[in-house]
Amino acid sequence: MIARMEKTAGFMGKLLGGEVYHYSSKLIQKEPHTGGQFKWHQDYGYWYKSGCLFPDMGSLYIAIDKTDTENGCMQVMSGSHKLGRIDHTFVGGQQGAEAERVNQIGSRALFDLVPLELNEGDACFFHCNLLHCSGQNNSARRRWAIITSYNRASNNPIPEESHPWPLYTPIQTVPDDALLRCENFTDLRGKAFVDPATDKTVKVEPNSLQK
Repeated sequence: MIARMEKTAGFMGKLLGGEVYHYSSKLIQKEPHTGGQFKWHQDYGYWYKSGCLFPDMGSLYIAIDKTDTENGCMQVMSGSHKLGRIDHTFVGGQQGAEAERVNQIGSRALFDLVPLELNEGDACFFHCNLLHCSGQNNSARRRWAIITSYNRASNNPIPEESHPWPLYTPIQTVPDDALLRCENFTDLRGKAFVDPATDKTVKVEPNSLQK
């Protein structure tokens, strides 16, 4: 529902310069006193490997809980999307931007490091090449958030016939207040979920997947 609202889909279309479609959404659940640290990365570092040829993509981050440095809020290098795509490699089961290049960027102090300290309901739009990371939650408070991502309609992943991620489907926009009027919280019909066995952006041990 959030991905289809006029305010969200419409504004992302203006930022990316054309019609967009809903690429993916996920719920971030960082519980109190847990790890969950994410290294510096660009979302396009993943999505390029998933067949999206152009960085015509972006995301909307919505804070469900108050976020700050104490509970591991997201941090960004402001303006770093202008660098273009950086090579990404696996560290454990997680992909991150090439460490040597990130260190070079940091040593030159090219960009301001900005913690996204947000109140409940605050939102942030960001480009797919923006370098960002998040720390551990060392507080007694949880940090939940929703991230909804979009792709330009002209940037369909390839090869289309065997791609595990969503292909272009026109967004049927809804008014901004539709979320407040929604009464369907459990029906998952028509919803597609990424299979970690075929997702190239993560590395999962075969015996860790439930049959």
